[in-house]
Amino acid sequence: MHSLWLGDPRACDVALVGGKVANLSRLAAWHCVPPGFCVTTAAYDAAVGALHASPLHAEIGLAYRELGEHTGSSDPSVAVRSSAVDEDSGGASFAGQHETYLNVVGEEAVIAAVERCWASAHSERALAYRAQQGLARERVRIAVLVQQLVASDVSAVVFSANPVTGNKDEILINASWGLGESIVGGTVTPDTFVLRKSDSSILDRQIGDKQRMTIASPQGTREVDVPRIMRAQPSLTAAQVLAAASLAAALEAEMGYAVDVECAFAQGQLYLLQCRPITTL
Repeated sequence: MHSLWLGDPRACDVALVGGKVANLSRLAAWHCVPPGFCVTTAAYDAAVGALHASPLHAEIGLAYRELGEHTGSSDPSVAVRSSAVDEDSGGASFAGQHETYLNVVGEEAVIAAVERCWASAHSERALAYRAQQGLARERVRIAVLVQQLVASDVSAVVFSANPVTGNKDEILINASWGLGESIVGGTVTPDTFVLRKSDSSILDRQIGDKQRMTIASPQGTREVDVPRIMRAQPSLTAAQVLAAASLAAALEAEMGYAVDVECAFAQGQLYLLQCRPITTL
């Protein structure tokens, strides 16, 4: 079983697809999750033990072409993200420990990105994080998600409990223009909204001076200056703030724990990109 599609019941098996993909696949039936497939841990095991990886490359290429048929593009733009077996568990989120490649286009580029994700499982940074979390360093098993890239107008990170104060009746949203890497990477001062979970009222609203944004470019992504007129404008409308907060509250109820959610608005549609436990509460 070397590739599984998001939404396939087998893609909820953490041992096959890792924690990140298992969460997303489980939620794909109920939420707007961009389509994609997972190169499973079985593929990783086969690649580690193989003398030559041509059959695996062919399988990944075939799945990528199928994704293209599904999305109506011969060369779809995708995000390629690693998903470790013990990732996004209650105690270890692995946020930022393994590689992510955005706006990857073409079979050869996708295969190369998958291989780089496999290699990142053994990077010094990821192994040091494992040691810090008390996880095994020897038997690393990693899956890789290949997913249609959403050309985000606005990206947001939403916490279903306030990670700053620990208040579980508050939802905190960070949002900014473009792809979400500027927020996750800390290179932009995002807009911040705090809502009361019980009645969805907005308790606090801080509009950041959003000087930088991440956009798709032919080489992947790049950071550019936000047009001056947009810097002090709220990145989310009041309706979008409520939609993002409602998504986080629903996900918390479904998962059974406080969640850290990555989502995006593109042409008015809200997409769920990632859902993990808040490990700092």
